[in-house]
Amino acid sequence: MPPPSLPESRLAAIDIGSNSCLLVMARQVRGQVQLFNQRKEAIRLGSALDAQGVLSQEAMQRGWDCLQRYAEILGDLPRRRVRAVATQTLREASNRDVFLAEGQRILGCPIEVIDGEQEARLIYRGVAEQLPPSPHKRLVVDIGGRSTELCVGHQLQVLQAHSFPVGSVTWALRHFAHGELSAQAMAQAEQAVADLVAPQVRHFGAGQWSHAYGASGTAGAIVKVLAHATAEPRGWITRQGLDWLHAELLQAGHASQVHIAGLKEELRPMIGGGLSVMRALFSLLGIERMRVTHGALRHGVLYELAQRLPEER
Repeated sequence: MPPPSLPESRLAAIDIGSNSCLLVMARQVRGQVQLFNQRKEAIRLGSALDAQGVLSQEAMQRGWDCLQRYAEILGDLPRRRVRAVATQTLREASNRDVFLAEGQRILGCPIEVIDGEQEARLIYRGVAEQLPPSPHKRLVVDIGGRSTELCVGHQLQVLQAHSFPVGSVTWALRHFAHGELSAQAMAQAEQAVADLVAPQVRHFGAGQWSHAYGASGTAGAIVKVLAHATAEPRGWITRQGLDWLHAELLQAGHASQVHIAGLKEELRPMIGGGLSVMRALFSLLGIERMRVTHGALRHGVLYELAQRLPEER
């Protein structure tokens, strides 16, 4: 007789974002979620929406090709143990149903287009689950390609969550469309962020939290640059570090002339947009320094999936 099959303990989460598509896999072991595989691919959906909100065929194909590779990695994992979500670009895309139909066929499971507040709450969960317990309230900031999520929480509980339609890609296209990096353009970009976020400052400003954390996206790109080029503590973003990067971009004068160690080539066109959003949030919310964490949306999706699914025995 063949040996009895082992109970299935694996889980997987997929985050289809504006810049990247990310996969994380884990095992449930005695009530604990143990990560064992993470993948990330640049698919650049966010810069491929036209003025009517139509996502280009080329961008959709990049996304489908990535999902095909992820489907092969998932292999025979039961699809009830896989959760895939999509964020701002597919919230905006007028032809998102075309992308979703083919993406779901490839993966063999639904793709949820989650709203901004749900995204913010899942980001907080993904960050908080990977931090040690603390009695202090935490601010979590995630600047993505086409949206920015802010959360304030205590332990695993979300107290405030909001999503704003501002990101590194949208701000780069709007304020640095031809690549010019001038002091005037940067100031206008920062002011535009402040105008959008100001009505929510009472929920997310200084006094509402004790420690600030950055998740993925722009925070991850900036912290890598600062670790290469400055004396900033590794893993931290400070006002001084942001001022240094601001000066470097102004000195370069154009995105094509930005050559900074630690900055990936595909992020160079949007670094002005991302930096302007981060600097505006530091000023508006009273942030002096921010710890960049490994936790992110995909981890929140994974932990919530684990909570929904009991371990199979």
